[in-house]
Amino acid sequence: MSKNSIKIFPGAIVCEEAKLRGDITVGSGTIIHPCATIVAEAGPIIIGEQCLIEEQAKIVHRLPLDQQNKENTPVLIIGSHNVFEVGCTVEALKIGNNNVFEAKCFVGNKVTVTNGCTFGTGCVVTDEQILKENVSIFGAKCHMRESLDKPAPQTLQMETLVKLLPNYHHIRKPNCKH
Repeated sequence: MSKNSIKIFPGAIVCEEAKLRGDITVGSGTIIHPCATIVAEAGPIIIGEQCLIEEQAKIVHRLPLDQQNKENTPVLIIGSHNVFEVGCTVEALKIGNNNVFEAKCFVGNKVTVTNGCTFGTGCVVTDEQILKENVSIFGAKCHMRESLDKPAPQTLQMETLVKLLPNYHHIRKPNCKH
């Protein structure tokens, strides 16, 4: 694994207590809670703008066994306006925009997430696949259906966190320019 290289753009709120390992870039407006874990094991992770990564959420860039030991290590690109709720674990190959990973869901490292997808609470998705846009995965048996609308942005929650988190936690300073 590469040494830590954490790049934070202005406007991002990254709590010092968050566990960040590897080459990670955090986009403007993204909020990372204190007990979140982000590990760039197989290569860099680039997190887009306005993402919300909650307590005990875990994002790990880990390659499937059949792709390990190859020379080109891919970059895990996470788009903008994604929400990673409490206790979710996400190892997806790529993540588009406007997705919601609800509490305690698990997304494996052979899954490509497009845009507007919702992974329900406790759902586990590990089979190799590229999800269509606006797919919702829900229920004990992880049923899939196409949604009519994209998930709503967490604007009010994020506005509140921008005000509250700096009052109770040490925040990492931005070290990149727009």
